[in-house]
Amino acid sequence: MRFSLVLLFLMMLAPVSTTLAENDPNPFNRLFVPPKERIKTLKDDGVHDPQVPGLDLLQQPADAFKPLPTSSGGNYVNWVTALRTGKIKPRYSQADPKLEAMPMDMFIVMEVKGSMPNVSFPHKAHTEWLECTNCHGEIFVPKKGANRMTMAEIMLGGKCGICHGSVAFPITECRRCHSEAKQAAKTSTKPKK
Repeated sequence: MRFSLVLLFLMMLAPVSTTLAENDPNPFNRLFVPPKERIKTLKDDGVHDPQVPGLDLLQQPADAFKPLPTSSGGNYVNWVTALRTGKIKPRYSQADPKLEAMPMDMFIVMEVKGSMPNVSFPHKAHTEWLECTNCHGEIFVPKKGANRMTMAEIMLGGKCGICHGSVAFPITECRRCHSEAKQAAKTSTKPKK
């Protein structure tokens, strides 16, 4: 915990030009890619070999994503809406094409210190895509209170940051997760003895 606070403090002290800060309110977030730096073609993505003659035969991401609902981050596709509206019909299992997803319609509320609202984690939006074993065991322990995390850790690609910012919406959209009002402090009307 102390390391996370020190890291966050050092990030806040890092010099940031006024122009950069005006254009990007989160210059420390490695998951945020400015529009002019986004990869637009397969030959520039660092995955595909640009020398392969058949590369031009593959569909470019911009063409593939054009008919899909948009999002303001990640790879700029709102995948949950695309799935629920039938725009895409992904295979749930690579090994078994007949296997159906078993969405779990459950919310986990994680209490947050400070003034931000608590985090409400929707299992349904995740389990429509992923089996439980994608996250549970290795990334998150399925036990209340067992998953302590910090925003600095998430910004550096840990916990939720494994997906959010790369294929899912970025963590700069705070209110999409921090959406659960904190419970008012309980007050007792009974006199103390």
